[in-house]
Amino acid sequence: MDETPVQLPALGCLELRSHPQRGRGVFTQQAISKGTLIHISPVLVFSQAEYSEHGKHTCLDHYTYCWRGGTFALALGLGSMFNHEPSGLENVGFVRDMDQALIKYIALRDIAAGDELCICYGPNVWFDIVSDEVRGADAGHSPPEADDFLSSI
Repeated sequence: MDETPVQLPALGCLELRSHPQRGRGVFTQQAISKGTLIHISPVLVFSQAEYSEHGKHTCLDHYTYCWRGGTFALALGLGSMFNHEPSGLENVGFVRDMDQALIKYIALRDIAAGDELCICYGPNVWFDIVSDEVRGADAGHSPPEADDFLSSI
């Protein structure tokens, strides 16, 4: 793992709040502009064996990200608190920095004060989707501009 120090952004406008259907989530008290680095979460990486023997049998399974070499990572900090929106409806994207064992969360579009910050967990979720969005999107496909934007970071 790369041991280079990492500066952590501190927006100061984020809060944990309860959503009536989704449970706890991350909300913003102030508007956030597209492209803003919202949060950096360090991760704990679990080997395949650790995950298979222990992790997938606990509630931690709902908070892990696929990682390099078939391992799994648990996001610390707010990284495990972002709720789900289907692909194309999420307002936050994430980039896994496997060399530094981090996940960076970036605003995919302008986000209004009071909005919940949501990521897309992917097309195969283990729960009924509750979405605050009313617009359509192709399930399982991020809009091309979101992919282009995240790949430029």
